[in-house]
Amino acid sequence: MTVEAFDRVQLDGTGIDRITEDEVVSVVREAIAEGRGGRILTPNIDILRQAQTDHGVRAYLDDADLVVADGMPLVWASKLSGTPLPERVAGSSLIWSLSRGLGYDQRSIFVIGGAPGADGVKDGATRAADRLAAKCTGLRIAGTLCPDFGFEKDQRNYADFCAKVAGAEPDLVFVGLGFPKQEAVITRLREALPAAWFIGCGAAVNFVAGDIDRAPRWMQKTGLEWAHRLGTEPGRLATRYLKHDAPYAMRLLAGAATRRG
Repeated sequence: MTVEAFDRVQLDGTGIDRITEDEVVSVVREAIAEGRGGRILTPNIDILRQAQTDHGVRAYLDDADLVVADGMPLVWASKLSGTPLPERVAGSSLIWSLSRGLGYDQRSIFVIGGAPGADGVKDGATRAADRLAAKCTGLRIAGTLCPDFGFEKDQRNYADFCAKVAGAEPDLVFVGLGFPKQEAVITRLREALPAAWFIGCGAAVNFVAGDIDRAPRWMQKTGLEWAHRLGTEPGRLATRYLKHDAPYAMRLLAGAATRRG
């Protein structure tokens, strides 16, 4: 199974791969076995909105080997347009399914992100990696890093960070630093690790580490996970979700229905 085997559904100028989560795992496992690296990007409504005006965001999308819909509004819009995506493929789910798949092949992962450690408590990246290794038989942990906030602004620290990841030679790297910082980091790391796969997974590292609770499954399936996130982090997410993303989502859905009509 190759990346080229999947058609892309166009949503407001962004191509989304018509692919299931299981197929993503199969593509990545096959590519790693053949020595081919790649990049997975999981746009939601907010990323799709930013891509309309931000050339940097558009460049990240264009550089991705797999672009999957991490948001039910994208799936709904695809159905309204008459070119339905098979399902939502969330980064917070892929961190588990990819780890299980790589475990079958005795492959390795590197985990970046999470909350800092304190008073003898391991940092979030380490705790997430420990949990993934415990739950995914055969999975190897190449390394973990929980960089300080703003680490990328110090060129020496940034170079040291990249050298540590590259030196571990992982098969797949989970980068949970938030969008778009995680994508900038991936772009730089890809130069040093052309045979590795990368995925920017946002809060997924925090979910796996147990520092943030993910929404109940029924909210995930009904497209209400955003409401759960808003309830847990209102100060950070209220403006983004309510002022910017909600109006854009309504325009996207209305435009999809109009184009089909």
